[in-house]
Amino acid sequence: MEEYHCLREIEGKQAHDPMFLEKMTKSASRCVCFTWPVIVGAGPSGLAVAACLKQKGVPSVVLERSNCIASLWQLKTYDRLQLHLPKQFCELPLMGFPADFPTYPTKQQFVDYLVDYAEKFDIRPRFNETVEWAEYDPKLGLWRVRSVGAKGVEIEYLCQWLVVATGENAEAVVPEIEGMEEFGGDIRHTSFYKSGEEFRGKKVLVVGCGNSGMEVCLDLCNHNAKPSLVVRDTVHVLPRAILGKSTFGLSMSLLKWLPTRLVDCILLLVSRFMLGNTARFGLGRPQLGPLELKNRSGKTPVLDVGTLAKIKSGDIKVCPAIKRLKQHTVEFVNGKTGSFDAIILATGYKSNVPRWLKEREMFSEKDGFPRRPFPNGWKGEGGLYAVGFTKRGLLGASMDAKEIAEDIKQCWEEKGKNQPLVNLSGRNLILLNKVLNSSFVNEETDTRRVSHL
Repeated sequence: MEEYHCLREIEGKQAHDPMFLEKMTKSASRCVCFTWPVIVGAGPSGLAVAACLKQKGVPSVVLERSNCIASLWQLKTYDRLQLHLPKQFCELPLMGFPADFPTYPTKQQFVDYLVDYAEKFDIRPRFNETVEWAEYDPKLGLWRVRSVGAKGVEIEYLCQWLVVATGENAEAVVPEIEGMEEFGGDIRHTSFYKSGEEFRGKKVLVVGCGNSGMEVCLDLCNHNAKPSLVVRDTVHVLPRAILGKSTFGLSMSLLKWLPTRLVDCILLLVSRFMLGNTARFGLGRPQLGPLELKNRSGKTPVLDVGTLAKIKSGDIKVCPAIKRLKQHTVEFVNGKTGSFDAIILATGYKSNVPRWLKEREMFSEKDGFPRRPFPNGWKGEGGLYAVGFTKRGLLGASMDAKEIAEDIKQCWEEKGKNQPLVNLSGRNLILLNKVLNSSFVNEETDTRRVSHL
């Protein structure tokens, strides 16, 4: 304890020392230690965990690499995007959507909802902080999380709980296609696509037949572009609504009473009646039913919002996989070729966890997802948690957020709430170890310091 009080006295003097302040301003690194959770990612999943923790009286710090919450939604989605599922299945814990929102809220409405959510629970992420490295230190019994700010300032956080909330869609998947450098036209991922307006009158090839690829094709049609859709694999296309009820909601209701395979049979029979035989238009169905396929692989069925009618009418042409690219020309695996002005890659996203989290027990190095399947993938060892990796959208993230908050709350109460925050800017790690070993006692902590570090 003497070392701790001595250190506090030194820090008090240095805080009023102009030369020291100037040196620390120029310093490239700092170290901050506290005993509450660090949440990496300020998307819907990270916000949900922070809100659930706040409701249980547990503070947290949210680190976000971008300059806003829900950066994927705000910065990397197309303008016409709506929630694919009804709003009641997309609510975050503790706060529903406004009553006047439509069944399928727009992109802007969902962003507004998230902003209001953060304000309601006073969630203030530390923006422009990219987590480069995180590892558990068994000697300290803490997680060491290193981030780099917009101006290159490095901060190392030491915390007892680490919540990985970077989610399934952290990095765009950009496939390597032979001849990409020869194509000469615009090639972009959907994360850089906003509207079909800039492609008016142009021939555009959309690669990928998931919900995003289908909707981008429809958007291009609505802006008088000439889209073609690359379908490389089989896909389930379902109507978004059946008899006035959402297909997803109906499926959830049926699953309460019937086995998955029987519900799949019902969905496919109704879809055949409403949509026809999609294989006739180049959209063959997988052997597994839509729900069973989703449970096994995480592959989401396409909920049709009008794209299929455009395919049937010939406004959208379906093409096989790409073999290679040439100058404004695409050669397909069936030997046919076509000329295009641009290519949009609707090839999805992936987890980036293996790049920065130095842990191999909970998360798979192969895909960056928890090794244990839903609903048991949210908790690891040593205070490590995962949210937003269920392959079940916002509903799955909300379920995990509640579990995580309850688990941390129990640990928090066992360890005691009044453990101190220690700001050890520029300290030698050996001294830090001594302080850590002697300072986690019943000292009052001012949590407001977190936002001013």
